[in-house]
Amino acid sequence: MFKKLIDILKAHPRKIVFTEGTDPRILEASARLLSGTFLTPVLVGNEEEVQAAAEKAGFNIRGAIIIDPENYDGMDAMVEKMVELRKGKMTEDECRTALKKGNYFGTMLVAMGEADALLGGATYSTADTVRPALQLIKTKPENKIVSSCFIMVREGVGDNTVLAMGDCAINIDPTEDELVEIGLECAKCAKTFGIDPKVAYLSYSTKGSGKGEDVDKMRNACEKAKALMPDIPVDGEMQFDAAVSPTVGQLKFPGSPVAGYANTFIFPDINAGNIGYKIAQRLGGFEAYGPILLGLNAPINDLSRGCNAQEVYSMAIITAALAE
Repeated sequence: MFKKLIDILKAHPRKIVFTEGTDPRILEASARLLSGTFLTPVLVGNEEEVQAAAEKAGFNIRGAIIIDPENYDGMDAMVEKMVELRKGKMTEDECRTALKKGNYFGTMLVAMGEADALLGGATYSTADTVRPALQLIKTKPENKIVSSCFIMVREGVGDNTVLAMGDCAINIDPTEDELVEIGLECAKCAKTFGIDPKVAYLSYSTKGSGKGEDVDKMRNACEKAKALMPDIPVDGEMQFDAAVSPTVGQLKFPGSPVAGYANTFIFPDINAGNIGYKIAQRLGGFEAYGPILLGLNAPINDLSRGCNAQEVYSMAIITAALAE
């Protein structure tokens, strides 16, 4: 999977902002990216402090772009643009104050086209990474919500399984129409990672075996998604065993093009999604990459504060590869 993404970046060189430029994990990942010459890190922070932190940790970050919010020549133009984007919700002074923080400053670098993507959250909370993205990058014209997808990868002898799961991190209890959008965005995301999407709308019911509002919601969302994705196999509602086992799938849902062969899973709510991807990760031997935010005008992604340098490296490649 990563070879395909790196090939994309080699063909289309991109810049990615790291909002925490002095963090040793960010610096290690940046040094590794620079040695591959396919992605340029933009490190937010005081240049002397960033260089000192890299030297102390023993990482070569020659070639990285380091930008200090306290000493940025384009700050006046950035403030003016941020005031415009906030549309009366923040004053000029409030914007200038916010831009002293790496999360807002880094997001505005992307908004102004100085970088293609952003990866934050090594020290910031998820909210502090997502909020500036919602306020400044905003959703695409065709999208009403921001959702998320986890790409799940399991490698073995002669085996390399890649799955997509959403929404496991952002929308707590999505509506029927929101589930339609989540399905569309997850299918698009799956294609980026080499998955030929077969989308299953999951439930405790398969083809009407169970009753209830939650079943109706998934069935109706699935039918709407089918109409919007005529070239992609989409089916539901179905239970997870029917989605992944050919024997069970064709027994419970005969004739379905998805049952038994699903690789893109749409969960009914964040409880099911969060539990589901973590079961696959902890018991199924899958590596989980995400949450990958979907629906924004530019790729902005969030790291776990417990991440390591390998996770930063992998998520940087994933994030930058999503840039159009």
